[in-house]
Amino acid sequence: MKAVLEKFLESTHDAIIAIDTDCKIILFNKSAERLTKKDASKVIGQDIRDVIVNTRLPLILETGVNELNRKQPLDDINIITNRMIIRDDNGNTVSAIAVFRDISEYVELAEEITNLKDMKVMLEAIFDSTEDAISVVDEKGQGMMINPAYTRLTGFTSKDIIGKVCTMDLSEGESVHLEVLRERKAVKNVRMRVGPMKKDVIVDGAPIIVNGVLKGSVAAIHDITEISKLNIELDRAKRIIRNLEAKYTFEDIIGESEIFNSVIEKAKLAASTPATVIIRGESGTGKELFAHAIHNQSERKNAQFIRVNCGAISENILESELFGYEEGSFTGALKGGKAGYFEMADGGTIFLDEIGEIALSTQVKLLRVLQEKEVLRVGSSKPVPIDVRIISATNADLENAIKENKFRKDLYYRLNVFPIKIPSLKNHKDDIHLLVDHLIKKFNQEYGKNVIGISDDALELIHRYDWPGNVRELENFIGRAIINMGVKGGYIDVAHLPKLIVEDTVIVEKSGLVINKLLEESDVAVLDKKIQEFEKSYLEMVLAKNNGNRTKTAKVLDISIRNLYYKMKKYNIKD
Repeated sequence: MKAVLEKFLESTHDAIIAIDTDCKIILFNKSAERLTKKDASKVIGQDIRDVIVNTRLPLILETGVNELNRKQPLDDINIITNRMIIRDDNGNTVSAIAVFRDISEYVELAEEITNLKDMKVMLEAIFDSTEDAISVVDEKGQGMMINPAYTRLTGFTSKDIIGKVCTMDLSEGESVHLEVLRERKAVKNVRMRVGPMKKDVIVDGAPIIVNGVLKGSVAAIHDITEISKLNIELDRAKRIIRNLEAKYTFEDIIGESEIFNSVIEKAKLAASTPATVIIRGESGTGKELFAHAIHNQSERKNAQFIRVNCGAISENILESELFGYEEGSFTGALKGGKAGYFEMADGGTIFLDEIGEIALSTQVKLLRVLQEKEVLRVGSSKPVPIDVRIISATNADLENAIKENKFRKDLYYRLNVFPIKIPSLKNHKDDIHLLVDHLIKKFNQEYGKNVIGISDDALELIHRYDWPGNVRELENFIGRAIINMGVKGGYIDVAHLPKLIVEDTVIVEKSGLVINKLLEESDVAVLDKKIQEFEKSYLEMVLAKNNGNRTKTAKVLDISIRNLYYKMKKYNIKD
C-alpha cells in the first residue's frame, strides 16, 4: 500500500510539499521539483524557509488554519495552492502540506477562450447582417442555421427550418444542399423557386469539411429580382400567362378544421369528375382559390383556365366578351371579329365569378352553351362547337333571385350540378392560427420582413372577431399589422393590430376616416373633400355590414350595382 501511495504522489500533476512540526521538508514530489526547479534529494530534511522564501507552511503550523485556493508567485510562474494541517488520530498536529499547480497555462487558455468567444460574436454579427440569404445544414441535410435575410427572402423563420429536412423550403427544383452533401463539392448558379410565394432564386452551395470530415453544407441564395430587373415585355407576358393559367392548387388552401376539410374533400371529388361546379360562399372565403385548385387537379389541368368576373364587366359588353363577335356586328368591333372567353377556354375551364350578376338576356345564351356545347358569336348565325368545363361562383342568394325573376330557374339547375359551399371564417375559427402563420410567411417575403409569429393575446383578440370579410379581410388585417410593426421583427402583438370596433360600425379602421370621427371634426375643409371622405367611409361600413355582398349593398344604398362598382373603384375600396 505504501508503494502504491508513493507511486501516486510521484505521478500526480499537482506539486506536493509536506513539512513536519519542525518545518523540515519530509515530502517533495516530482511535480514540486519541476515547478521549483529544485532536487528533492537535496531539499528533504531542510527547513522549508531555506528552500522556498515566501512559503506560508510554517504559518499554517502555527495557526492551524487551512488556506485554500491561494494565488501567489513562485519564481517566474504563478501558482495556486492549498495549504492544510495534517493531524493524527488524537487530533495532534503532525505535519503541514501544500498542494499547488502552475496556473499560467490556464490563464493562456482562458484568454484563448475569450478570443474565441469574441470571434464567434463577430462571425454571428457578420452572418446576421449580410444581405445574402444564407442557410446551413448538417451532414444529414437537416437545418442548423439561417440568417434574417433568408427569412425576408423565403418567408420561413428559424422555427420552420432548424432541425427540419432541407427540402421543406423548396417550391420547385432540387435541393442544392443534398447535391453538395452527395458530391462533396461546390455547386453554383442553380435556378429554383423557394418559399410560399415561389420566388425565383439562384443558389450557390459549398461543403463544410473539418479535418477531412464532411460536417454539412452552406448555401447562399440570391433573389433574381434584386440582381436584374425584368424588362417590360417579359412582365407583360407573365401577366398574360397569369390570366390564362390557374395559379393555385389544393396545397395552397389553408385549413385543417373538420368543416373545412370536408369542403376540400368535396372539391377534390369535383376535380375528378367533368361535372359543372358552382361554388357558393360569402365574399372573401376563397371561392376563386377553390376554382383554380379544382382545375389544376382535373384532367384539363394542362389546358386553358379563363377567369371572368361577370359583375365587373359592363352589361352591354359582357355578351360579346363571353361569346365573341363578328366583324361589323357593332360600332367599334375589331376587323376580323374576336373570339370570346368560351372559345379561348376550349379544351379547358372557364371560371364565371359573380354569376348572379349577369343579365337575363345573357343568361339565355349561357344556357345554350351549357345545353348545346356551342357558342354563337354576336352578329353570327354559325355556331362554334366548344369543349369547356364551367365552374361558377357567387355570394348572391340565387334561390331568392329566382323568386324575384332575376335569375332563370333552368340555368340555375344547369349550373347547380355539383354545388360546393365554402363556410364563412367565423364557422371554422380553428383554422385562424394556420391562416395567420401562412400570411406572416407571405408578407415576410413580400415586404422583406422578419416576423416570427403572433402573440397569444393578439391571436385571442383575432379569434373573438367574426370576420365578415372572411379570409380576405383577415389577410388585409395581418398585412396592416405587419406594416404597423415598422422595421422591427419579432412577434405581432396587440399593439400592432389595426384598431377593432365592435357591433355594426367599421371593424377595421381603414385608410379613410371613420364616420363618427369625421362628424366630430370641427376644422374647416373643402366641402367636396368632406363629402367624399364621408361617402367612402359610409360605403365601407355598409359593405362590411352586408358581408361584402355588393347586390345587397347597392339595394340598401338605393343605387344601381354599376354605380356601386364605379364608386368602389373611385375610392379604391376592396370588399
